Amino acid sequence: MRGLWFIMPAVVTLLLLITYPLIYGAYISFFDTNLITKWNFVGLKHYVNIFSNTEFVERILLTLHYTFWVVVGHFVIGTGLALILNMKLKGITVFRVILILPWLFPEVVVGLLWKWLFNPLYGLFNAVLMKVGLIDDPVSWLGDEKTAFAAVIVVSIWKGFPMVMMLLLAGLQSIPEDIYEAARIDGCTRSAAFRYVTLPALMPVMVVTLILDTVWWFKHFTMIWILTQGGPGNATNVVSIDIFKQAFEFFNFGKASAMAILVFFVCWLMGYGYRRLFGNGDD
Repeated sequence: MRGLWFIMPAVVTLLLLITYPLIYGAYISFFDTNLITKWNFVGLKHYVNIFSNTEFVERILLTLHYTFWVVVGHFVIGTGLALILNMKLKGITVFRVILILPWLFPEVVVGLLWKWLFNPLYGLFNAVLMKVGLIDDPVSWLGDEKTAFAAVIVVSIWKGFPMVMMLLLAGLQSIPEDIYEAARIDGCTRSAAFRYVTLPALMPVMVVTLILDTVWWFKHFTMIWILTQGGPGNATNVVSIDIFKQAFEFFNFGKASAMAILVFFVCWLMGYGYRRLFGNGDD
């Protein structure tokens, strides 16, 4: 009974912040409502409309495209830096602190900072590129469909790689040094030790990190909204932006809730797929 009191705060917090909003969101998805006076029950109408309209599928595909490149960038940069930071080098702690700073900055600050850097009139990128002669005229990085999507991906990679780096670094530091010594005695080269010792030992951490990173950026909203608001056109109109617009610009709260529930199941399916593909460490 005493143990129940210890876990009660966590249980209540989860019920209030996760379970209740999820159930309430699912409830709203069956109504045409303004959340105050209008509550017209429509059943599965919103779900039927979503699946009968190709725009939602296009938003999901665009979000998957965005998430794929962001997660790949996080793991390429994060893994490389984690391996470097795991070395016993002088002053490495200072670099650990510096490299984790992008993750510590609020997303609003990061979005505004990069929006200034990309500005076509007084942005730093255009000024530097024009000074070295790589471009003749200012480029509207966030105003051109050809560059806006890539620009948003670059900002997201810069913001998110420290989380992957620190999680993988923690995983690397948990691997016993005795295993590496035994591998060296058996004649393992450094690359072979990385393949047959480091990667298998790091796999449980990598799977958890992959799931967390994918779900986080699949539903990401803040920086994309600050940078482009889903534009130009629909170049960066990922599903989270579309849900926000449906709810707070068009006041289609029921449809927005239905879209959010579908996104929840997409995230669940991705996590389940990762666990089936890579294992969850319980086998």
